[in-house]
Amino acid sequence: MCNLDFEQYFANNRDWAKTVLAGNKDYFQDIKEGQQPKALLLGCSDSRVSPATVLGTGLGELFIHRNIANVVSHSDLNFLSVMQYAVESLKVRDIIVYGHYGCGGVRAAYENKSNGLIDNWLANIKDVVRHHKSELLEIANENERLDKLVELNVLEQIENIKQTSIYKDAVDNGLKIKLHAWVFDFSTGLVHDLRKKYNIQPVMT
Repeated sequence: MCNLDFEQYFANNRDWAKTVLAGNKDYFQDIKEGQQPKALLLGCSDSRVSPATVLGTGLGELFIHRNIANVVSHSDLNFLSVMQYAVESLKVRDIIVYGHYGCGGVRAAYENKSNGLIDNWLANIKDVVRHHKSELLEIANENERLDKLVELNVLEQIENIKQTSIYKDAVDNGLKIKLHAWVFDFSTGLVHDLRKKYNIQPVMT
């Protein structure tokens, strides 16, 4: 394993800050005033799927929460607090669940082996496997089957968001919340909109 060169990170940061200021001398002063993100994004913690990098967003554009396999768990007060703050304080009206093909968490849940503490978290995805078992078994190729499970997991998390008290309160208060299901493809570098792929109507209250 290579030793991490932390000093290179600081050097990269200085170069980045200089480049940003060269284009807009007030950039950092402007973002210091506060944030107005366009969307809340729930992504996977995988180091290869950085939403800001993949989507080309700047600071302040996305309010981001990441966990193993982009799961919405009703016992996860961390994500629920993030979601509540995004909807109620930041006035975010678009929520994106952002999965990716080749997800290790999804594979681990599918293989159903003992992995220790994380098995408690993966139980959320094992439920997805159980609910769609017959559909998954119809796919002969294992990689394609796992890709399908990644998509089904993203769609299931959309449903889980709709069951949260935050979402229901927003609906009751007449707020229009749009839910988006996206998957990142390592093989192409592209993000796929599952709504378009499956011809699903936008989820909007």
